[in-house]
Amino acid sequence: MNANLVESAANTAVATVFPLQRDAYGKLIWTTVDNQRPDNVVPIRAFPIQSPDVGISLVNLDGQEVAWIEELSAVPEPAQTLIRNELASREFMPVINHIIGVASFSTPCTWTVKTDRGDTAFVLRSDEDIRRIGTEGTLLISDSHGIQYLVRDHYALDARSKKILDRFL
Repeated sequence: MNANLVESAANTAVATVFPLQRDAYGKLIWTTVDNQRPDNVVPIRAFPIQSPDVGISLVNLDGQEVAWIEELSAVPEPAQTLIRNELASREFMPVINHIIGVASFSTPCTWTVKTDRGDTAFVLRSDEDIRRIGTEGTLLISDSHGIQYLVRDHYALDARSKKILDRFL
């Protein structure tokens, strides 16, 4: 295994067997080089929107980093699947695929959208709740409850969705 792939918090390279497993209670357990086992480690993405599979930290219950993963795709199975499943269960950021309609073009207003997790409606409090992320047309939209919706590329949306979105940008 590449020494840059995974490093412990003490900056020591980890063995070729990836020391991550689930215990009887479903919690992730990391075994350190000196056979210590921090209880319940949690994976956290460094760049959840722009590079979701690059830079993942495993932290313990105290929030201390116990390991750093450069590239998730280089982690051997079954550890890679354990990490992906844990991240999926903790993160909720629906991706907007289509904007069905809006109640009005002044805020606050109710948006009806199709997402990768189904159809939904949410209240947009103000135009400032739509933020541009990066330069590729990525948008992050926050609703009145703090749920964040992702638009991966607003230039790739259908014409009706783009027309609605342009009124708010």
